[in-house]
Order: sequence, then C-alpha cells, then structure tokens
Amino acid sequence: MEEAFRTILAASPAVSGIAGDRINFGTNVQGARYPRIVMFTIDDAEGHNLDGPDGHSIGRVQVDCYAMSYEEAKLLSRTVRAVLDGYSGDGFQGVFHALSRDTREGGSNEAKRPFRVSLDFITHYNPT
Repeated sequence: MEEAFRTILAASPAVSGIAGDRINFGTNVQGARYPRIVMFTIDDAEGHNLDGPDGHSIGRVQVDCYAMSYEEAKLLSRTVRAVLDGYSGDGFQGVFHALSRDTREGGSNEAKRPFRVSLDFITHYNPT
C-alpha cells in the first residue's frame, strides 16, 4: 500500500510541480529542501471473515506537507487532497480524506521552522 500511495503522488504533475521528488514514506530526510511531503502509516488492518483474511484492508495514512511558508504548505496540502480524496485504482477501492491539522515545527530558530499541514486519509485496498 505504501509504495502505491507514494507512486500516486509522485505521478501527479500538480504535486511534483510543487514538491519535486521530495515525497518520502516513513522518513523526513534531514537537509532535504522544502517544500516536501513525508507520509506515515497510522494504522493498517486486514479484514477477516470466518474463513480467514477476506482480501480487503482498511488503513490510515498521514501525509505531512512541509514548507517554509504557511501559504506554500497549505497549497501543497490542497493539491495532495485534490489528487487523493476519492481516488480509486492501483489496488485502492477508495482513498478518503478524514481530517487536516495545521502546525509549525518546534525549535528555537523562528526563521528556520517549517510550517506543516497534516492530512489523514482512510484507505480501502487489496493487499498484495
């Protein structure tokens, strides 16, 4: 699921036009330029019936959009949301926006603290 999720964003000209190739799953690469996207799997549960796994999983993915200005972080988050919310294909029956949060990273140097807009998406997919 994680690889397909990243591929969907990287294949979007609108997203890559803002974030370039700075779209990572599970790690916020130190020293990478802004804006950038960092994603994390929040939960992932495979469905079951009385015969065992039913071939359908539901997960939640957090997509963090980082930039040095709030406006750019918000623009990137809106672009990501437009690509992912309601998406189906590539093994996904549906990807749905669940919630958003606007924050700013901590630290003592105000000028170097990036802004972050976090988006959570519920995913319905067939695990491979």
